Amino acid sequence: MISQIDQDIAEKISAGKRFVIASHIRPDADAVGSLLGLGLALMKAGKTVQLVLEDGAEKYDYLPGSEYVIRSPVGEADMIIVVDCSDAERVGSVLNDYGQPDLVIDHHKTNLAFGKINVVEPDQVATAAVLFDHIPAWGLSIDPDVATCLLSGIVGDTIGFRTPNVDANLLRKAASLIDLGADLNHVYNEELVLRSFSAVHYWGFGLKRIELQGELVWTSLTLADQQESGYDQGDDANLVNVLSSIREAKIALLFVEQPGNSVKVSWRTGPGLDVSEIAYRFGGGGHAAAAGADIKGSLAEVKHRVIAETLELLENSSMKNRSIIQKNFGE
Repeated sequence: MISQIDQDIAEKISAGKRFVIASHIRPDADAVGSLLGLGLALMKAGKTVQLVLEDGAEKYDYLPGSEYVIRSPVGEADMIIVVDCSDAERVGSVLNDYGQPDLVIDHHKTNLAFGKINVVEPDQVATAAVLFDHIPAWGLSIDPDVATCLLSGIVGDTIGFRTPNVDANLLRKAASLIDLGADLNHVYNEELVLRSFSAVHYWGFGLKRIELQGELVWTSLTLADQQESGYDQGDDANLVNVLSSIREAKIALLFVEQPGNSVKVSWRTGPGLDVSEIAYRFGGGGHAAAAGADIKGSLAEVKHRVIAETLELLENSSMKNRSIIQKNFGE
């Protein structure tokens, strides 16, 4: 049975002609895949759609519909939709002229419910998975292009089905998307395997600085590294996922220096820890296993503060585990 909220959304979509869909700054695979997936579904239903990302989506040019992404919307809209974004500030300035979004679709537990209608499901692994469940109820269809975009969001946010929240239900959703025409091999390779020469060169600078203290591993990438390597995306080129594969570490940290005296910080961890708590304290967010924040300050200052808090999280977790063991089994 279709829920009342899905009925309300379906009616608004049916009545609307002009749509603006946006997502967060520095978009990841789930942001782009969700935006493109919903946007293409609306286009195929005869709607006029503007797909808006303030920072663009050039690194996701392998996805269907990426050529439609613009950095700023133009004109009026009957419905403003924000996907994969926990608060209005993270959208950037692209919606300044539109006011409160009509619909917010997300899976972050830190979502502030900033839309007129909010479809927020923190138990889902990705916003793309939320859309997979709801798009048919909204009177839209999932064709091979839409399926490919949604699968990209799921693959990206689960790091190739590696995160602790992957379960049989999610794998069934992924299989359904493949049945609908999604190209898993293409998506997986583009998102997680293939790298440009400049990206691998960029990694080299970070790998030379890698440090391990207890169960925390970290490294950093500077603006000079970006310039010397020729890597111009402003992110870590997914190096943090390489760090997260280090056997001795429970948490991986990556610091990427940004222009304007700020640092982009990424955390990765496995089962039993929640790094989103730390990210949230620094003004960021994310999920238990993967989180991030943009923090003002020099690279040295930010590293000192973040490493100290992350080590404290590990120590508190270790003390909690020892307490549980002693309680159940004695010393």
